[in-house]
Amino acid sequence: MLEDILGNGWEITPAGGATGEAFYAKYKEQTLFLKRNSSPFLAVLSAEGIVPKLVWTKRMENGDTITAQQWVQGRELEPYEMEEQRVARLLKKIHESKPLLNMLQRLGMEPMKPADMLGDLEHGIGKELLEMPGVPDALQFLEIEQPNIQYEDYVVCHGDVNHNNWLLSDENELFLIDWDGPLIGDPAMDIGMLLYSYIPPEKWENWLMEYGIGMTDDLALRMKWHAIFQTIAMIRWHKEKNRLEEMRRWLDFLQIVYHGRENGKRNR
Repeated sequence: MLEDILGNGWEITPAGGATGEAFYAKYKEQTLFLKRNSSPFLAVLSAEGIVPKLVWTKRMENGDTITAQQWVQGRELEPYEMEEQRVARLLKKIHESKPLLNMLQRLGMEPMKPADMLGDLEHGIGKELLEMPGVPDALQFLEIEQPNIQYEDYVVCHGDVNHNNWLLSDENELFLIDWDGPLIGDPAMDIGMLLYSYIPPEKWENWLMEYGIGMTDDLALRMKWHAIFQTIAMIRWHKEKNRLEEMRRWLDFLQIVYHGRENGKRNR
């Protein structure tokens, strides 16, 4: 029981989320964010200043591990704020972090390589999905270009850079939260989805300069490939969950990515 770890007087309430393993704990002026069985990766994220500070980790009698993070008062970023310099710089910090990469490697994670990714995606594509507008052409693009997007300088990627995973504290500190699905791969996975989703095409080069790289044909192709891959994966996921309205939004977004930057952005 969480009460046994915290002691008397703490008020514990569920924090929502898909797993049901997160809670808020409040006692007088102190508030903690508790999570059951978090990955050891959380400690490194905290040490790197990417998520709010890890206060303690304790093991329960049943073997579960409970982590407590400092509760940060703040808000999620608005879609238009994704253009800001601090977003680019925090994402670059994550991608450059050797402690993050070393921890995931110690946990046994292997890099996500395009050939394997495409094979897994195609294996799960059903007939109905292949009949949806734009999907066959997009899959053909992935197949044709897969040999041309090789990238060996693998980094830790977040995998879901949606604006509501960026937390801006009342003290003006920026964090990237919700690290349930980190992966090792091409940084273009994160960069491509962020740019296509939020940044007007005419500002891409400036944003990339803040991140610390220049726009090249190679980078543009990798970003497009990974954005299309992730979009089809999201279309499939929402279809499986029968979330048809969200599925249609992702189908519209697929058209934007497939047909090029000039078609604008998607506010997620």
